[in-house]
Amino acid sequence: MKIGVLALQGAVTEHIVSIEKTGAVGLPIKRVEQLEEVEGLIIPGGESTTIGKLMRKYGFIEAIRDFSSQGKPIFGTCAGLILLAKRIASGEPGHLELMDITVARNAFGRQRESFECDLEVKGINEAVRAVFIRAPLITEVGPEVEVLTVYNNEIVTARQGNLLVSSFHPELTDDYRLHQYFADMVQAVGIANK
Repeated sequence: MKIGVLALQGAVTEHIVSIEKTGAVGLPIKRVEQLEEVEGLIIPGGESTTIGKLMRKYGFIEAIRDFSSQGKPIFGTCAGLILLAKRIASGEPGHLELMDITVARNAFGRQRESFECDLEVKGINEAVRAVFIRAPLITEVGPEVEVLTVYNNEIVTARQGNLLVSSFHPELTDDYRLHQYFADMVQAVGIANK
């Protein structure tokens, strides 16, 4: 099973290491045609406006929408969550507009207000280690969205069908269970399509 990591900006190598701990193969995705080689895609953290501009420049917006329309799973972490959202609370336009959520950017404050904690994630037995860095929050969810984690009464992990998002950076810890959760989503789609 091959899972790609959009390699335009962000913690690409760390995501690939976490993917490979699940037993899947991780591939950096730098060109649109590489999406045909993978069964799932991770959109990592970074700066959402910059990644969005690069996605437009290199033709990834329509390519990723098409990837999703085929039922292939996508996992967005931090900036990746913002890129997948249909709505951004500030009123600025969305990017991929795939997931029925509204997000607030930098909701936890600036870089110096970054922190780590343990969180309960629905579908994972024990608490997951989470690293929040200038993290966004999900402020509203549509009826198809399942909330997986709430922190201080705020939504920080959610799923809608083949889409998974987290406000935090699971790739910056040794805990790869959220990547395993995603790999299981990818595997389930692969089995269903056989």
